[in-house]
Amino acid sequence: MSLVQPAAAPEAISPLREAWIVYRRNRPAMFGTLLLAVIVAFVLYGTFLYAGDPYEIVWAPQTPPGTEASVPLGTDYLGRDMLRGLLKGGGPTLSVGAAAAIITLLIGVSLGGIAGYFGGWLDDLLMRVTEFFQVLPALLFAMVVITLFSPSPITTAIAIGVVLWPQTARLTRAEFLKIRELEYVTAARSIGARNGRIMWRVILPNALPPLIVSATLTVGVAVLFQAGLSFLGLDDPNTMSWGLMIGTNRQYVLDAWWPVTLPGVAIFLTVFAVSLVGDGLNDAFNPKLRER
Repeated sequence: MSLVQPAAAPEAISPLREAWIVYRRNRPAMFGTLLLAVIVAFVLYGTFLYAGDPYEIVWAPQTPPGTEASVPLGTDYLGRDMLRGLLKGGGPTLSVGAAAAIITLLIGVSLGGIAGYFGGWLDDLLMRVTEFFQVLPALLFAMVVITLFSPSPITTAIAIGVVLWPQTARLTRAEFLKIRELEYVTAARSIGARNGRIMWRVILPNALPPLIVSATLTVGVAVLFQAGLSFLGLDDPNTMSWGLMIGTNRQYVLDAWWPVTLPGVAIFLTVFAVSLVGDGLNDAFNPKLRER
């Protein structure tokens, strides 16, 4: 009788846990996550620790950073506190970016999923609609939408979401076309599951990883888009944002660099952090990259 014990079978790891392990080992992705968390905490809690009206004139115009304790980051061309503006302006910038990404995901997944699942003439029709929106000048179309309605963070988020959804729709369609022919989808059809249940309860959960990556990267694009619209004066002027701070101070940049540079750095760091997170998610959810 052999005394050698059989080797224990390796413990199965769920795909989600495996993705988290890969993501956690990705140093740039973890740095991006930490940086994004710091920015969000800075915006959320900074307004309580440093409360006040960002439009209030508190000191002499164009006071350099570090020269006056009451305005540590200096003032803009009107004498408004730059730190208070950065804190108050971060909320609308980040919230519009996140809301636009959600709108993009809802429109893109809905239309792309229907096109990829049913195919045929419906697929052709929805793809022609997608191509129509894809060839439109995005910034110009968003400007028209905001001009037709009153400028507000909600209007800006809708305008950005409406112009960014085609890429998500195409990605969703490709995933649905690939998954709809797999065995477990055929098995769901054979037991009488309805199309709606198959699409949203069977196929969509398996198509989510690339869509999550796409939505994450869309947040960064939407933040840049919102900053551009605010810079052009098309967003609500009564709502402080980083783009608005750059736009209102741009003509004085040769006299005072900080009112333009500081919000510009805030936008850059936010988009940079979101990009690192998106790349990390792509590596974590991509089986080929995970094996490598």
